[in-house]
Amino acid sequence: MAMSSTASVGIPREVKRDERRVALTPDAARDLMRQGLAVWVERGAGAGAGLADDDFAAAGAVLVNTATAWSADVVVKVKEPQPEEYRFLRKDLLLFTYLHLAAYPAVARVLMEARVTAVAYETVQLEDGSLPLLSPMSEIAGRLAAQVGAHLLEKPHGGRGILIGGCTGVQPARVVVLGAGTVGWSAARIAAAMDAEVFLLDRSPARLRQLEAERRGRIVSLMSSRATIEHLVPTADLLIGAVLTPGGRAPTLVDEQLVQRMTPGSAIVDVAIDQGGCIATSQETVHTDPVRTVHGVGHYAVGNMPGAVPRTATQALVSVTLPYLQAIAGRGLREAVTEKPELLGGLNTADGSVCHPTVARALGLEPRHPMACLR
Repeated sequence: MAMSSTASVGIPREVKRDERRVALTPDAARDLMRQGLAVWVERGAGAGAGLADDDFAAAGAVLVNTATAWSADVVVKVKEPQPEEYRFLRKDLLLFTYLHLAAYPAVARVLMEARVTAVAYETVQLEDGSLPLLSPMSEIAGRLAAQVGAHLLEKPHGGRGILIGGCTGVQPARVVVLGAGTVGWSAARIAAAMDAEVFLLDRSPARLRQLEAERRGRIVSLMSSRATIEHLVPTADLLIGAVLTPGGRAPTLVDEQLVQRMTPGSAIVDVAIDQGGCIATSQETVHTDPVRTVHGVGHYAVGNMPGAVPRTATQALVSVTLPYLQAIAGRGLREAVTEKPELLGGLNTADGSVCHPTVARALGLEPRHPMACLR
């Protein structure tokens, strides 16, 4: 999809339940307009993140209704389209947002049927394997996981009545973190900073070796295996699921029988829930009703955890998405991919096909080569 110098960028208000982030800040809108782009922001889009309509108007953005925001050449969002937004999808639309299609196959079908060109933040991947548009939200989710877990262990929140860091002469809580990526490492660091006893598991010896130099507090790093998980999970006061398969479904690492062996009043935070979850007993929840209790264990599995801190999360997200948005909207996706080849990995659907091999495999579909999708 080629763009002219007068291309438009639309920012709809997020309608997913309890989602208060917004895909653009007024400062970023000003940067886009300096580039010669038109910016259309739906009225009220930034309210949840503390960004008023007047802030966007003062930056020069045009305040519009829902339909007009969606009519832009490039629509930028935070979360995947919701059913009430499906009617706005169309063939000449370039959508730039978090999609997590492996966990939301219905969204994949709708995007394919509408022949939308959809670029997902979470599968834009650099040569070193890092995910630049996912990392800020992963860091926030990891930090929140330890914070939320600490509250879930408190008696008023259904927990065992344990202070995560213990106190003088009293043992602290045991926190087991599955996955040492950005989410897991962030969770482990915060839990350790609260003086918890932390076990951090990962399948990559290179990753664990890298973190050895940085670890502090009560963090024990261990190679992940079925036997290690079976040994540690029943002893955990707080279990944090933090595994990631870019573009694919998260593997189930903890089955229901293992959850049954956990002590009643312990807690699980499954950060991987937006990829289907890595705990067999997890089901996606929302911020206003975040916890389900299964076998006496509280399960927190909110699919958009950073939405709890929308001001921080919006600023962090826009700081990394803006350069990519400037390239896509300013020069079109084909030229943007030449400049930033990692964007090719972000291409999830185009012209009725799935263009990312891992996403296609998770959906049981045949992928189309990403470059073929751009023709």
